[in-house]
Amino acid sequence: MNDLIPVGVLVRVIREWVEASEALSNVWAVGEVSNYSRSSAGHQYFTLRDDRAGLRMVLFRGDDRGVEINNGDRIFVHGRVSIYEPRGELQFICDFVRPEGVGIMAAQFEELRERLEKEGLFDIGRKRPLPPYPRKIGVVTSPTGAALQDIRNVLTHRWPLAELVLAPTIVQGDQAPASIVKAIEAIGREPDLDVLIVGRGGGSAEDLAAFNDEAVARAVFAFPTPVISGVGHDTDVSIADYVADVHAPTPSAAAERATPNLRDILVNIGRCERAMTLGTRRVVREWREDVDARMTHMRRHLPDPRHLAEDTERMVRTMRQALKTKVERNATGVENMENRLRALSPFATLDRGYAIVQEAERRKVVQSTKQVKAGMRLMVAVKDGAFTTEVS
Repeated sequence: MNDLIPVGVLVRVIREWVEASEALSNVWAVGEVSNYSRSSAGHQYFTLRDDRAGLRMVLFRGDDRGVEINNGDRIFVHGRVSIYEPRGELQFICDFVRPEGVGIMAAQFEELRERLEKEGLFDIGRKRPLPPYPRKIGVVTSPTGAALQDIRNVLTHRWPLAELVLAPTIVQGDQAPASIVKAIEAIGREPDLDVLIVGRGGGSAEDLAAFNDEAVARAVFAFPTPVISGVGHDTDVSIADYVADVHAPTPSAAAERATPNLRDILVNIGRCERAMTLGTRRVVREWREDVDARMTHMRRHLPDPRHLAEDTERMVRTMRQALKTKVERNATGVENMENRLRALSPFATLDRGYAIVQEAERRKVVQSTKQVKAGMRLMVAVKDGAFTTEVS
């Protein structure tokens, strides 16, 4: 006998299985509204039916975006299938509702635009500035379409210095979104790429549908360098245009946005060259006038060299006379000092017949008889020499 499963567990398993289904988590449906009601919390409940079946719908407050729903309306809905566990009922949780009259493609476009905008893929703050002088420009478009030739023509005339790298892709049909994503990812590995142009020429809404694909939008968003979109004609706007860093109305306009105009740059260089030449001449002229003014000022205020020579000669004579007087005065002083020293010198006393008596050993001057005793040796200095003697 099989194990018994509580009904709550069974319903939860079914709900988890249903919600895990990728096919049931991104669903578009169309039908007529019946059994419409709105809760006090602002949530809306109704049944969407056709002549074969009906499905219970819930549109939570905050996801209605101001759309008015009434019984009998035919509408498009987008959302996911789930199970309401308390009653075990299959229900469809809506996140987008539009009247059927807008068309399914327009409704799908609007739903994706609102969802990606809510995620922040369109934020102005994340838009990257274009490089002013790109050296390598990537292009994702059809290799046989007119868009590629238009881009080449613009680059040839505006900015022939850039290298153009093509990542070929299909741009319409069921296979186009995957092909565009693959081309964007491939050219993203190109080294030193400065900017990328993604686009194609004009066509019907069905022709441009590939650029409204979510995978294409996310590939553009994730690209490592700035992206310029140029899809269709002036009035066409795609999801890729919203995501790109810069939106151009046509492929030719995208090429213009991506590049500077070489002729304008050459004109600006010539203008700068002339301005620099004129500025340099003006500065040199001002400097020359300043130097001339300073030289004139110096000539007016510097003394006459002839007067300087006369003053210098006069100062030399004065200094020589002062030096001579000083030397003579010092010579007289030296002579007087010499005479005084000679008069005070003990040798002058010796010249007059006196002698200087010293103890022979200690060379101490003997000034009294009390300093000597018998047997002491003395040294006696006289005018022309000295001799020793002994006290007896």
